[in-house]
Amino acid sequence: MAQVVGALIAGGVLYLIATGKGGFDVTGGFASNGYGDHSPGGYSLFAALLTEVVMTMMFLLVILGATDQRAPKGMAPIAIGLCLTLIHLISIPVTNTSVNPARSTGVALFVGDWAVAQLWLFWVAPIIGAVAGAGIYRYIGLAGSEES
Repeated sequence: MAQVVGALIAGGVLYLIATGKGGFDVTGGFASNGYGDHSPGGYSLFAALLTEVVMTMMFLLVILGATDQRAPKGMAPIAIGLCLTLIHLISIPVTNTSVNPARSTGVALFVGDWAVAQLWLFWVAPIIGAVAGAGIYRYIGLAGSEES
């Protein structure tokens, strides 16, 4: 809940900044996530769902691996930051990149209309991706600890 409140506050600050320029139109998207007509590249619902699930899953795998007690100390920020950069490079054209329901909610509520109507996907997909990533990591982590 705290993340959603923080995202709404951040969205509000961005909204105040953006409205300081003449001609700003929040209905243009305001960095909201979307699919179909509201995808930056016109990608379908299925493509958006698959992208968000896979990107979230991979992000969680990197986070868990980089912060594992067996991982080299001090390298987690580099691995996590580079992974998030790659995720954005891949998925901004598809959905504007979510991998975080709070981030999606923070701007969608300012856009309203279609952004709120499509927001469900950007809650469901990261949850599915996180559960999948945690399950895979648990399997990989248990297998890795048996070898040590």
